[in-house]
Amino acid sequence: MVNILGINLSELSRVELLNQLDSFLNGESGHFLVTPNPEIILRAGLDEEYFYVLNSADIAIADGFGLVLAGLLRGQKIQRITGSDLTPLLLKKAEDEQIKTLIINWEGGLSKANDITETLKTKFPKLIFKVLDTQKKVNLSLEENNELNLFNPKLIFVTLGAPYQEKLISHELKNWPSVRLALAVGGSFDFLTNKVKRAPALMQNLGIEWLWRLISQPKRLKRIWQATVVFGLKVFKSTFIEPLLYRPSVAIMLYKKTPEGVKIAIVARTDDTSHWQIPQGGTDGESLEIAGKRETLEELGTDKLIIKKTFKNLHSYRFSKAGKENKSKVGYKGQRQGLFIAEFAGTDNDIKINYWNHSAWKWIGVDEITETVHPYRTEAIKKFLPKFIETVK
Repeated sequence: MVNILGINLSELSRVELLNQLDSFLNGESGHFLVTPNPEIILRAGLDEEYFYVLNSADIAIADGFGLVLAGLLRGQKIQRITGSDLTPLLLKKAEDEQIKTLIINWEGGLSKANDITETLKTKFPKLIFKVLDTQKKVNLSLEENNELNLFNPKLIFVTLGAPYQEKLISHELKNWPSVRLALAVGGSFDFLTNKVKRAPALMQNLGIEWLWRLISQPKRLKRIWQATVVFGLKVFKSTFIEPLLYRPSVAIMLYKKTPEGVKIAIVARTDDTSHWQIPQGGTDGESLEIAGKRETLEELGTDKLIIKKTFKNLHSYRFSKAGKENKSKVGYKGQRQGLFIAEFAGTDNDIKINYWNHSAWKWIGVDEITETVHPYRTEAIKKFLPKFIETVK
């Protein structure tokens, strides 16, 4: 795997990829493939669930020359295989092997269900397929899932665009018992239906399709700027600058007063259910007050709190494998933590942890927390507790 701004990308060659997909299609369980490009990776940096979904895919292939350059900058080779190239190859395979294929298509996109239907009938006349038009969303309705499962497809393409298509597959794949391979392919079918023309082969080979898109669609200037300049600067920073620095972050001590004493909220990690800790996250340039409120909402699903106090730079530590940090999301060598203390102003039903970070949560007594959190967190808790006790007494 090659990691670019936290997203793991496959190093498979085209032949290796096709062999792996053939294995999936002939397997006993469902798999999904995503095709990240620079724009998608930037979006994932702002959406924790999307970040998790991309990294939970069975295969992520690089769809963008900028990712190839980013890999070279890090001394790693990435094979670029676009969704637009992969889609017709799989459709041909499905036609030859009579694999039932379903396209979940965005009804507001350039290619309508009729466009796709007529194109596939012309280009792949023996293909057994169905097109299901839907809106941009991350879950299908009960009726849509029933229609899908009645057709009983083995191969699914989803064209809803980022981040909807990837999230929909991640959320729904378990509800599609017949499906062996689902792919998030963005606008790949727009090329098949000739709603959008691809750049000339020379520009594709030189990795300057972005220039073609800029010339043919000037309104995409902002998106192209993000995918080239902004992405390039972030990769440079992540590769050469962040490894020298500690990531500014905030640790959250959310508490409530009970007849048995003060209780503090702790969470168990999804990747290690025995790893308990207090919620935490990057400040992303925000003040501790703003970052603390945001992270509480993201991690615990609640904004029902009363801020009591914050403390800057109480604890610094290096990332380590033992700590199971999500270091892949950042290039920093470690974290420098401030502390956010707030009193919970809701009921327990108001707390809804996010599934991609946490598997469970609970209230713990002040005198129990040091022994309950993971040993990797003990040093930080010992530094935070005096400030916490001083604040809530």
